[in-house]
Amino acid sequence: MWLLLAFISAGLLGLYDTSKKTALKDNAVLPVLFLNTLFCTLLFSPFIFDSALGAGRFAGTFLDSSPFAGHPGTSGAQDHSMLHAHMLVAIKSVIVLSSWIFGYFGMKHLPLTIVGPINATRPVLVLVGAVLFFGERLNGYQWAGVILALFSIMLLSRSSRKEQVDFRHNRWIWCIAAAAVLGAVSGLYDKYIMGQLGPMFVQSWYNLYQLLMMGTVCIALWYPNRKKTTPFRWSWSIPLISIFLSAADFAYFTALNQPDSMISVVSLIRRGSVVVSFLCGALILHEKNLKAKAADLVLIIIGMVFIWIGSK
Repeated sequence: MWLLLAFISAGLLGLYDTSKKTALKDNAVLPVLFLNTLFCTLLFSPFIFDSALGAGRFAGTFLDSSPFAGHPGTSGAQDHSMLHAHMLVAIKSVIVLSSWIFGYFGMKHLPLTIVGPINATRPVLVLVGAVLFFGERLNGYQWAGVILALFSIMLLSRSSRKEQVDFRHNRWIWCIAAAAVLGAVSGLYDKYIMGQLGPMFVQSWYNLYQLLMMGTVCIALWYPNRKKTTPFRWSWSIPLISIFLSAADFAYFTALNQPDSMISVVSLIRRGSVVVSFLCGALILHEKNLKAKAADLVLIIIGMVFIWIGSK
């Protein structure tokens, strides 16, 4: 079941990336990100209320014993206070929001067909993190996947020069790279907290914490300088960002919440979203230099297959 949920999450993530790219075109980044956190919080507000009503007893109300229960109760919940549970979620919020800020700025200034393949290397970073922090060892298939993924990024950097995108000196490439690293950190952290907290509790509250953080950032940084930067304009792609992301994350958290799930495999499958976003970049956004990028993408996918085989 967790494998199916991972594939569903991947498809939704591809649509999320496409909506994000469309919404950010000639638009102010910070208010778009703020509205994303706002709409996500509104979508999950019933579960926040459910959690708040059950505060102190690790039990919700009308959603008890369902996958949508807003309380933190899982197998490890009895070992944690409500404050500790919220602290775990707040840490996740900081990691994810930092990744989003870098990712949104990079996404705005780069073609989706470049951003997608770079993001697809996150499972490689997760594997490296598992080696460094959890003492895991890579087998031959996994090493082959890592090498192929790194080689494909090198080829992508060469093909992207036709669009005046220099990987070494382009700050937006570095933003996407920072977003990918932070996303991998978030993936490793997710496996840790999802063994202790319920998926709906994590998803609903981390959206609320991100809303509060982004509200502060917009008030302090964007609003006073809004007339000096790119103006904000409304786009119906903005609520679509929240809808696709919320659905993708729910499938993802629910997959990780299952005892037999593997973060390396789930993270890998989710990066299959690059296929959806690449096709949307080609068919909907009419991006250029697709043949060379497609060859690089195929290498990344082959590398991901090797990692998947090695993770079985």
